[in-house]
Amino acid sequence: MSSLALRLTSRVLPRAFNASLKSKNIWSKVVPSACLNAFPPSSVDNTLRFFSDSHDDFATKRKPVDSEDEAMNMIKEHVEGNRVMLYMKGKPAQPMCGFSAKVVGALKKEGIDFSSVNVLDYPQIREGVKKYSDWPTVPQLYVNGEFIGGCDIVMDLHEQGELAEILKDKEK
Repeated sequence: MSSLALRLTSRVLPRAFNASLKSKNIWSKVVPSACLNAFPPSSVDNTLRFFSDSHDDFATKRKPVDSEDEAMNMIKEHVEGNRVMLYMKGKPAQPMCGFSAKVVGALKKEGIDFSSVNVLDYPQIREGVKKYSDWPTVPQLYVNGEFIGGCDIVMDLHEQGELAEILKDKEK
């Protein structure tokens, strides 16, 4: 811990806790002894971590994509099987880039339910969707199997009120 961080914590945290931060092993002062026996300080390397060995029922279900052909078939199934399909970086609840966040925001303002794929989880899908649409960037929006566009196009359509019309027309 840097000296600046120690100085800041000394103003905010009680002295006993602050002293434990200065010691080499903070776990003996902060973590109850029962926990220390189960997870000795050397096993956690003085950092808090999430456990990756949780039960398989809680693991993300991801179908591995092994080839470009498999990726293209999967993209075709997504686009044809979902009325509104968005390929984006991140998830709608937590976009991982500003462009994806803008498109998600526009779709939410329109009150549209949509399906999405986080291309960061699937490198083959990330590259395949660019070939599928012949569009070089992500995010990409599809409505009833038709490619609508990327962030700039979707935002222009949204600002002009045309996105609502496209989504409404395609709904029928």
